Amino acid sequence: MPPLAGLRVVHSGIHGYGVVAARAFQPGELVSFGDGVAYPGDEDFDDTYALLIDGPSGEDVLWDLVDQTRWFNHSCDPNTEVRSRIENGEYIVWWEALRPIAPGEEITYDYAFVAEVAEPCACGTAACRGLIVDPDPAELARLPVHLRQLLRHTGQAA
Repeated sequence: MPPLAGLRVVHSGIHGYGVVAARAFQPGELVSFGDGVAYPGDEDFDDTYALLIDGPSGEDVLWDLVDQTRWFNHSCDPNTEVRSRIENGEYIVWWEALRPIAPGEEITYDYAFVAEVAEPCACGTAACRGLIVDPDPAELARLPVHLRQLLRHTGQAA
């Protein structure tokens, strides 16, 4: 797979591999498209590198990333946001800068896992929730007891 323009894969201080900016990005700017394969949202497969996006009729679709975007790490205070659309029957997925991103800064987005698959967060930001989890109160209420003690900075009581 060819390298992504303006980005570089590195060992991450957050987790495993990560991707850093090789140039500056401005708010609203396209950071990268994400190449992938679409699966029905209820398909049973290893979805470690899959995004949950909306299908043509609003159903859940898993977009299994097959390029370096799979190494964009989670942050509770992300610098990008995932966007998607369907054009001529094809899924188009991309990351857009939420704020200025300096060269050398790691590209991050908020995975916001559902409670059933929440895991400890290592983003290290001041806004860290302590868990990679959706901050929606309904999701927080479903957190397993052993993970609730790690939760912080949600603005909600769990």
